[in-house]
Amino acid sequence: MRTVALSNESSSPTVGLDTGELHSSPIPLRHVVQEHLLVVNDVDEAKFRIRDLRKTSDAGDAILNGVTVDVPRGAIVGIIGPSGSGKSTFLRALNRLWEPPAGSVLLDGRDICAMDVLALRRKVGMLFQLPVLFEGTVADNIRYGPQLRGRTLTDEEVCKLLTLADLDSSFYSKNGSEISVGQAQRVALARTLANEPEVLLLDEPTSALDPISTENIEEVLVKLKKKRGKTTLLVSHSVKQIQRVADLVCLLVNGEIVEVLKPDRLSEAKHPMALRFLQLSS
Repeated sequence: MRTVALSNESSSPTVGLDTGELHSSPIPLRHVVQEHLLVVNDVDEAKFRIRDLRKTSDAGDAILNGVTVDVPRGAIVGIIGPSGSGKSTFLRALNRLWEPPAGSVLLDGRDICAMDVLALRRKVGMLFQLPVLFEGTVADNIRYGPQLRGRTLTDEEVCKLLTLADLDSSFYSKNGSEISVGQAQRVALARTLANEPEVLLLDEPTSALDPISTENIEEVLVKLKKKRGKTTLLVSHSVKQIQRVADLVCLLVNGEIVEVLKPDRLSEAKHPMALRFLQLSS
């Protein structure tokens, strides 16, 4: 299996052969015919290390077919591919919305299956396609997570989170039912950020939003990466969106990551299904 390795010493990925050894010397990218697996050579630079992640349906069909990939710390990683390819299933494994096989997903070197699930979900926050706000005000929603741990956010802390999500303080006392879908999605993001997650998982967070709201969310994600070093995995059907915000792109086809490329090199994809998807999406 060919691997795409990322190191801080170079702005371009290098490629190594995956033999189970995570520190093997890379082969220059120009010598490789097909890119397949992202491997971060420096163990400390990988936020997630995922190895042979599999899931089957009740009927026995493969949903994820041995996904193996590293997620670099502090990067935005885009995940694209045809509908039904396993993108959302992959994302949901990372904070145990379904239980992955033991040892297949490591967060900072720790098996997530050995972690307390609530503690894991505070570290790995998730934002879904459609925002669901709780009853009460925007401030009530943002305070919810910390209150479960016995901590009450101050008014100033709530307003800072609103600002971080590109909302002004006038939203503080608004009821969740009074705001637009785009605004509600940013409130949901602020609510997730209130738990101080180290990783954000975003499952098509802008698919129901208008272009302006979409741009607002994208700007927040880039700001979180630049100012806070937030690691983000973004599932999207929009290739253009991924090209705008992602540092690396994983193409998932039939439950497998078949290509890992930089956003400006998507045209170099070689897998037939990935190439067709990109051509039809452009």
